[in-house]
Amino acid sequence: MEQLPLRDIHLPDAMSGWPPALGWWLLILLGMLLIGIIFMIRRWYLSPKRVALRELSHLKKLKKELKPQILIQHISTLLRRVCMTLYPRADVASLSGETWLQFLDQLSGKQQFTQGIGRCLMDAPYRQHIEVMDMDALLNLCRSVINRG
Repeated sequence: MEQLPLRDIHLPDAMSGWPPALGWWLLILLGMLLIGIIFMIRRWYLSPKRVALRELSHLKKLKKELKPQILIQHISTLLRRVCMTLYPRADVASLSGETWLQFLDQLSGKQQFTQGIGRCLMDAPYRQHIEVMDMDALLNLCRSVINRG
């Protein structure tokens, strides 16, 4: 038997991982788009104004269960937190008493804090007994400040 001159088996070159196929590019693009949408929804849902408005509506639901003094303490704290989040801390943190109420009047565009129902926020959190004539009006006034902020 005669031997035939045969060549060795030649395998094809290994496939390169770069550039990826079109499907991989589309998957990467879809993933980045999804991450962007999640980030935007999260940012919108957790915005300081939105969180404050949700907390204010929660306080409105609890107004019959809480004492007026406790409710006003929560409202005062909420307004302070919102203002310190939305405005420069150096401008808001040191405000108290009349200057705090004047700042809130500037935000609301009315004189309801220095001369109206909102005046109770100045000293009511520190009193033992307090009577607020219209708690709904106070909550609506705080809602308007948060919305305008």
